[in-house]
Amino acid sequence: MASKAAHLFSSFVATLVFMIAFAVVNAAVDSGKAGALGASYIFGDSLVDAGNNNFLPTLSKANIKPNGIDFKQSGGQPTGRYTNGRTIGDIIGEELGQPRYAVPFLDPNTTGDAILYGVNYASGGGGIMNATGRIFVNRLSMDIQIDYFNITRKQIDKLLGPSKAKEHVMKKSIFSITIGSNDFLNNYLLPVLSIGARVTQTPDSFVDDLLSHLTSQLTRLYQLDARKFILGNVGPIGCIPYQRTINQLKEDECVALPNQLALRYNAKLKDLVAQLNDNLPGATFVHANVYDLVLELITNYDKYGFKSASKACCGNGGQYAGIIPCGPTSSLCTDRDKHVFWDPYHPSEAANILIAKQLLQGDPKYVTPMNLRELRDLNL
Repeated sequence: MASKAAHLFSSFVATLVFMIAFAVVNAAVDSGKAGALGASYIFGDSLVDAGNNNFLPTLSKANIKPNGIDFKQSGGQPTGRYTNGRTIGDIIGEELGQPRYAVPFLDPNTTGDAILYGVNYASGGGGIMNATGRIFVNRLSMDIQIDYFNITRKQIDKLLGPSKAKEHVMKKSIFSITIGSNDFLNNYLLPVLSIGARVTQTPDSFVDDLLSHLTSQLTRLYQLDARKFILGNVGPIGCIPYQRTINQLKEDECVALPNQLALRYNAKLKDLVAQLNDNLPGATFVHANVYDLVLELITNYDKYGFKSASKACCGNGGQYAGIIPCGPTSSLCTDRDKHVFWDPYHPSEAANILIAKQLLQGDPKYVTPMNLRELRDLNL
């Protein structure tokens, strides 16, 4: 009798565990309803890296203090994000109703139903070109990031079954791409590593090469059932504290060449977005004008409550603390929410919040052909 009771109890527990697991998976699938984002799949560089580089032998890392000092979910401990708090990807996911932050692909805990809420493939130092960022030894290029999404895509099939998986990816997920800055800063503009490319390639030729590779990469994502895209252009990289410091510029000056290269790329990227919207049936590509958004914050920083748009809050070296990246021995400002830049390269959480807000609510100057709330709610 006792044996029979034990058997019944174990059967009950097994059934209960199955029902809970089934409910969790279906909650993840159904979270795209009622004004909530099902999942965000994030590709890019250190602007949106959520910790992938923690798991790489690389010179580009942010899992050291005081990075993450204002990231509430970690209690102020570094997570591998290259800022003091949340990235733009974190904030947008949160505001669109995503129940959890997208987890780093390389984190061993990124398994099971966690991937249904979103995965982050971004990597500090990564670029469109595979050669970009080799100064850091290791990083995930855009090609590798898509290879990793291919693995995730197969895992989603196993979790949900092919039909529900396809619906989850196509209708309830947003694919965010923030990449391109390193292709200039840590490739084309690096004399030692890119001298061969610069001798043989004009700026226009290099930009065309970038966009050709990016087109192929976005088409691969489309073939893996991605349909809702947000594609950011390259920001004013000539205005970051690192560039201002090494070029010994005045507070209101930016380095011309990096910005000119970014603008050449951005003009052609906008045309590419229009072409992709025409040529890939059922896909919607939203263009985020990050360049003008960030330049507005830099130019009119006091209007937005900032005290500085030239000096890194955390860094060392030169007038703008722009040479040595943020780390335990860096000088650290006390008013972190008053600085546009957290470190020599990356925006502060306060700046990220303002950038994300514009992309969410939709001034056509900054986000076209629709804002991100509209993209989330789009019925394909």
